Amino acid sequence: MARAPLGSLVLVVGPSGVGKDTLISGARQALENDKRFSFVRRVVTRPSGSPGEEHDSIEPETFDQMEATGRFALSWEAHDLRYALPISVDTDVTLGKVVVANVSRHVVAEACAKYPSCSVVLITAEISRRAERLRTRGREDADQITARLARESAPVPAGVDPIIIDNSGSVAIGITAFVMALRAIAARE
Repeated sequence: MARAPLGSLVLVVGPSGVGKDTLISGARQALENDKRFSFVRRVVTRPSGSPGEEHDSIEPETFDQMEATGRFALSWEAHDLRYALPISVDTDVTLGKVVVANVSRHVVAEACAKYPSCSVVLITAEISRRAERLRTRGREDADQITARLARESAPVPAGVDPIIIDNSGSVAIGITAFVMALRAIAARE
């Protein structure tokens, strides 16, 4: 009996303010009728209703319990918060889906080791656009934004060859480029 091919995990990375969540949301809408794709909501120890990203909020104690009982596919810490992808990622990859997730660059090496068919999409944008987007998002004051822009330059791990999308222009152009990249990844499967 032939085994169904495994899907892949698409790790969307890039510094704050490049528009990762905007591109993911736009691609989710553009590909909503294409059953090859699954878009994952992160679990975050940030209060619900935070502007700018769709996520499932949980308390740190609950996060610890879920992590200890194997309910996450991947987990990491960034910006004094804890993040995770639900274990449903494993099911969707096994079912042959292209699973799209916004993650930290610090978890890329672990994800690539766990998921043999892993792709990385690195979203970039001019620093002035990033600063403007971070101000609009309203989560941080001017000093915090300056500090965030100064510290976020960690590259993807050595040996990872990301697909790079410059999202400095219009949202429509960024979403189109991202959707095209996702379709190219799905075609390889």
